[in-house]
Amino acid sequence: MLKKNVVLLVIGLCIITYLLGIFLIPLMDIDAAQYASISREMYVHKSFLQVYDLGHDYLDKPPMLFWLSGFSMYVLGVHDWAYRLPSFFFSLLAIYATYRFALLYYKKDIAYLSAMVLASCQALFLMNHDVRTDTMLMGWVMLSIWQFATWFNTKKIIHFVIASIAVAGGMLTKGPIALIVPILCFLPHFILRRDWKHFWHWEYVLGIAIIAILLLPMSIGLYRQFDMHPGKIVGGNYITSGLKFYYWTQSFGRYTGENANREMNEFTFLLQNMLWSFLPWILFFLIALFLEVKKLIQQKGKLQLNQEWITTGGFILTYCVLARSQAQLPHYIFVVFPLAAIITAKFLYQLFFEHQWRHLRRTLVLLHLIVFTLLWMALIVLIAFPFSDIPKYVAALSSLCLLLMYSLFYSKRLHFHRLLIIAFFTIIGINVFLNTAFYPTLLQYQMGNTAAEYINAQHIDKSKVVTAGIHPGYPFYFYGQYIFPDTAINALQPNEIVVTNADSLERIQQKFPYAKVLHKGDNFHVSQLNITFLNPETRPEVLQHYAIVDLTIPNKKITKN
Repeated sequence: MLKKNVVLLVIGLCIITYLLGIFLIPLMDIDAAQYASISREMYVHKSFLQVYDLGHDYLDKPPMLFWLSGFSMYVLGVHDWAYRLPSFFFSLLAIYATYRFALLYYKKDIAYLSAMVLASCQALFLMNHDVRTDTMLMGWVMLSIWQFATWFNTKKIIHFVIASIAVAGGMLTKGPIALIVPILCFLPHFILRRDWKHFWHWEYVLGIAIIAILLLPMSIGLYRQFDMHPGKIVGGNYITSGLKFYYWTQSFGRYTGENANREMNEFTFLLQNMLWSFLPWILFFLIALFLEVKKLIQQKGKLQLNQEWITTGGFILTYCVLARSQAQLPHYIFVVFPLAAIITAKFLYQLFFEHQWRHLRRTLVLLHLIVFTLLWMALIVLIAFPFSDIPKYVAALSSLCLLLMYSLFYSKRLHFHRLLIIAFFTIIGINVFLNTAFYPTLLQYQMGNTAAEYINAQHIDKSKVVTAGIHPGYPFYFYGQYIFPDTAINALQPNEIVVTNADSLERIQQKFPYAKVLHKGDNFHVSQLNITFLNPETRPEVLQHYAIVDLTIPNKKITKN
């Protein structure tokens, strides 16, 4: 039996690890830094219904993330951690809603395990510092699924109202997918239980009304910004209607071909990325998913009264819908990770608490010991070799953690299963090192935050700063807390301070002989890590360099004849 204090300890350690990333890691270009910049711009200019990106019309994502992060900056100040905090609370909501939903259908131990699995999967550690819309979406969607399930079981209208509000919140975060996922969850559940009465309730009309009313402010903003001014070009797309783009093109256009994006459209792409994003539970999940489908086939496609197919059916159908899209990114599947966590938790309980599949358990224990050893060794290499700025004692500590993992594995004093212990220990421990040592050092090679840091530290007049011949990245605008204009090198004017590519220095100095180089720094797209960059000997091959140059005309001394 799982003790509550063990559950709280594991989830508490996960939360502490999230917070380390939230407060210690600079924003990573592109998405997280872009959304932070938009949130700051919205807060500064008080433009809450019409969204702008560096002064230009923005239409890619709904405004919920920008609203909440902008409000957080209003209360706490313009900081990267203030941008991340609202999403952090939604990750906690997702964990809690997962626990409460699982409690509706399973033993408390399985509900506990569900929360622990979700809290400790690699995606949650990543989502809390590389914040995009998916963290909030996960919280809203899991809240809606939990509340809908509670309403179906109790018929208390308050749960239906909360679920409808959650759907609207999710749609304000990332669009119609927040409505589609709950439908895909309950549809197979009702069909397999032959529960036809749930296909119609008068409350559904109420739910549609609640959602429509809550979407109204955003819809008004879209209409005023785009539909009243048709023909705007946003992201290279000709926009005739902002409402159509949001409610149709951005989501359903990925299937009809109306959406121009063509990113990673293989059916197995999301599954391939789950191999890392759902660590350390991915093998357990795949086995559990297979067993769930096998069991349904054995039951000839009909559920018993004590069974639910909300989680398994919801995951499978959502995966199929997302995988058929012409544009996919790894984080798209994160929305159903709570469902994957519950599927996994059921299997873990049967494996380690009910002692089923003993021969399979021995194989899984050995296989995961090897996998966790390789993960620790990879971490040690990342800490010890690529960056000389990371103190050597950090690599020594990570090596000790590898030895401690083996000590925990072979200890006979622990009352919790040894494989679960080393799984939690490994994933939490590795992310502590990543969040405190590796990522903060890596982000020093991202010019946006380092260039803005120099400008802020030197108290440079930002009204004089321009960029030329280089795109400094969104962290430059967020940390600089200013929309720096861009110009051509040939159009530079005296008395400006230019941020530019170091290769352009010669041209600038020919035009402005008195130009003074204030600062030079390195630049690398850190989201595109590769072996060449991580190897200190080959790193210069892929590093770019930037410079901050003062074009101020020096004062000439007047001499008397």
